[in-house]
Amino acid sequence: MTPPRLSIVVPIKDEEDNIRPLVEATRAGLGELYDRCEIIFVDDGSTDRSLARIKAVAAEDPHVRWLAFERNCGQSAALDAGFKAARGELVAMMDGDLQNDPADLPRMVEMIEAGQCDCVCGIRQKRHDNWLRKVSSRIGNATRNWLTHESIRDVGCSLRVFRRELLADLKMFKGMHRFLPTLLRLEGARIEEIPVSHRPRTRGKTKYGVWNRLFRGLRDIFAVRWMQSRHLDYRIKESSDRPEGVEGTRARA
Repeated sequence: MTPPRLSIVVPIKDEEDNIRPLVEATRAGLGELYDRCEIIFVDDGSTDRSLARIKAVAAEDPHVRWLAFERNCGQSAALDAGFKAARGELVAMMDGDLQNDPADLPRMVEMIEAGQCDCVCGIRQKRHDNWLRKVSSRIGNATRNWLTHESIRDVGCSLRVFRRELLADLKMFKGMHRFLPTLLRLEGARIEEIPVSHRPRTRGKTKYGVWNRLFRGLRDIFAVRWMQSRHLDYRIKESSDRPEGVEGTRARA
């Protein structure tokens, strides 16, 4: 069986009204690419009919797969489970609230396949959020970049595409999904960013508020800063297994 060209991992928590529209929007947005993709829904302990809706769509569409947690474990855990289940050469992550536009994915896929980068991150344009969320997002983004010495313009944008091999050895922790570009850059990944669409939420309710993200975010920033400061980074100059003059290899730890 030919592996998919693209696996799209979508964490779901109480999004029953968005399941079918999301699949339809992905089919329309990907065009011909949809025939070589798989959508992996990861139900993160939903208490509504999300899982039933996912199963119904999967029964109709062979491109749809699903996993279901026993209980709510959080977005990082859902993404980690989806990444491990992915079979595609490339892996995308996307929110289940329909605010991300799947039509942006083909362009992101093309950039990686053309050799421009190893990971593409979206930068949301004309965000359809209230002023408080926009302001808190800008402050949070600037703080993360300042403390982690990063330059990611929109850490909060969930629309991203990676080479699958980058995720193979990635150890995820709670909250670390927001720092994926930084963690991958530690392993030598080349990161690019492009503008992407942002659509208003028309169904369901947001799971995140300003205050419940503030304190968790600060804790996570310092955790990533520690990882950066303790990361092993060396190149082997010579060894008995490689002739002198052959370019050294970089450690991954």
